[in-house]
Amino acid sequence: MHDPIASLRDAIAAWPTLPADAQRCFHGRGGLYPGCEAWTLDWFAPVWLLTCFAPLSDATLAIADAVHQALAARWAALAPGQPLNLVLQHRDEIRADTRVLAGAVPEPHVVSEQGARFRVHLLRGYNHGLFLDMAAGRQWVREQVASRVAQGQGCKVLNLFAYTCAFSVVAMQAGADQVVNIDMAAGALNIGKANHALNGLGAGASFLPHDIFSSWGKLNRCGPYDLVIADPPSYQKGSFVAEKDYARLIRRLPALLAPGGQALLCLNSPKRNTAFLQDLVAAEAPSLVFEQRLPNPPAFADAQPERALKVLVFRLDAQDGSGGPGEPMVP
Repeated sequence: MHDPIASLRDAIAAWPTLPADAQRCFHGRGGLYPGCEAWTLDWFAPVWLLTCFAPLSDATLAIADAVHQALAARWAALAPGQPLNLVLQHRDEIRADTRVLAGAVPEPHVVSEQGARFRVHLLRGYNHGLFLDMAAGRQWVREQVASRVAQGQGCKVLNLFAYTCAFSVVAMQAGADQVVNIDMAAGALNIGKANHALNGLGAGASFLPHDIFSSWGKLNRCGPYDLVIADPPSYQKGSFVAEKDYARLIRRLPALLAPGGQALLCLNSPKRNTAFLQDLVAAEAPSLVFEQRLPNPPAFADAQPERALKVLVFRLDAQDGSGGPGEPMVP
């Protein structure tokens, strides 16, 4: 009899140990596992999150039950005597339905990644407080800031669409002098403040609950920045729509960056490829030079890489000199 989730069962059975950090453990969405395209499985210790992108039906609930059984069998070997905690989230473009299938979810729920700690919330909304596919981007930021500090250079960072400020946490841990976080969602920024406190980070990070497109004057006065991070939603009505708003953002970057400064531009839309961002930069900010596309974490391997998350690095020509002196930001 055909097993529609054989690859997912096999992955569960093959885990040698429990991961230490929050991470994706199975990525059916990448199209590499026939029959499992609608399923992902993430580890937010001590909770497993099983996500289904197919219509909710008796068939999908039966699959979720089969995954539950496979996890329970492996869990008994990996963590004998400990309760299995499993959450199922069914999601589509309109809503997310979340339910606890086994155990419980701690509150507060704190997970780790490369020595940093973050608050997450699995039982509400689409987004859980930490985007696991951006782990390589956070590591790159950590390395770039640490490299500048090791060379005796300062590092001022602007974190656009900051959400819960994970980029800010790793930048501050690596020794950034200042990080300016800006996001329209005050609630997300409050979690960002809690994330900084969790990691013992005090002065140096600022949190602005503003519309980015109405705040360029303030952001310019606080610059120039050695690193600008832009990780916007690909489509969020009333906030950001990549097709029309990314160009508006990109044309502002040369004025925000110090000469030789870097911009990390992210795009998580399966409908737009790498060339979409490269062409926008060439048209709107030709003084920015493309350096590289960062690889996504191996767990997010995709049969069509251009549909997956795109994280691109650009550098402002050191001779451009668009950036100007900034004012200190008061937290």
